[in-house]
Amino acid sequence: MLRGLLSLVLPRPWLFRLALRAAWPVRGLARYLPGRLASLAAMTPDRIERPSPLDRPQVFPAQGVRVKRVALLTGCAQRVLSPSINEATIRLLTRLGCEVVVTKGVGCCGALVHHMGHEKPARHNARVNVAAWRAEIARDGLDAIVVNASGCGTMVKDYGHMLADDPRWAEAAAEVAGLAKDVSEVLDDLGLAPHEPCDRPVIAYHSACSLQHGQKLHDLPKRVLAAAGFEVRDVAEGHLCCGSAGTYNLLQPDLADRLLARKVENITRTGADVVAAGNIGCITQLERALDLPVIHPVELIDWATGGPRPAALAD
Repeated sequence: MLRGLLSLVLPRPWLFRLALRAAWPVRGLARYLPGRLASLAAMTPDRIERPSPLDRPQVFPAQGVRVKRVALLTGCAQRVLSPSINEATIRLLTRLGCEVVVTKGVGCCGALVHHMGHEKPARHNARVNVAAWRAEIARDGLDAIVVNASGCGTMVKDYGHMLADDPRWAEAAAEVAGLAKDVSEVLDDLGLAPHEPCDRPVIAYHSACSLQHGQKLHDLPKRVLAAAGFEVRDVAEGHLCCGSAGTYNLLQPDLADRLLARKVENITRTGADVVAAGNIGCITQLERALDLPVIHPVELIDWATGGPRPAALAD
């Protein structure tokens, strides 16, 4: 029942937001609830954000000379838990000369249901997204499909494999998968320089499993942060999971909590001021146990190159 409920709620931003609002009054009672219910209540954020107007289908023109035209996957859970990530991504990419498209018809990537073994709806999500992006490619062309949640990025990059045996979709899925890029890959390609010298916090970089193991991107996000002027410190045992793993922290809370405690201890030893993580699941998981701000790298780089200070650094 829980797996079915998560598969229904998490990929639908409007329903996920409604569920969080319903759960918010009991979040303070999490310690008194049994097992998985306690994990669900504890993960309810302190503040439930309003929907961002930038997540609707639209085109954001490049500032200055256009060097790339890219589509942005706005995601599902991330749109609810931290809409500022997509907003920072759009500001940063347009500032660096990208025309950014939020494509009509694109929805959940399918990763959340796929993680729970629901292969049929995951394939359906993949086909829907492939169709929408192929239409965008045919209309005005795309240089990349940018994904700023590494769990989603791993999934989209795998579309070609998922639909390889489907003669109707195999070629289109392979094309879309080939265009899929983590936001750090696009930023590295565009080139970065600090907007202006300023005092910046020291960063402990948490490498999400889906990014370092799934996409084989470990050092690149750190290099991009360093290029924006940040001191970046490695976390010991960085190859280990933080315990989030999609819905793992909800389905296996005891083991997830032990992994989280180990990760928190290693992060604390770095002496850093801020934790950077490129996946919304990791961010949500780490925020539960750390006294440090946990921020997506794109928000930090946006700030360093002229954007607003991340809300988590307000103090």
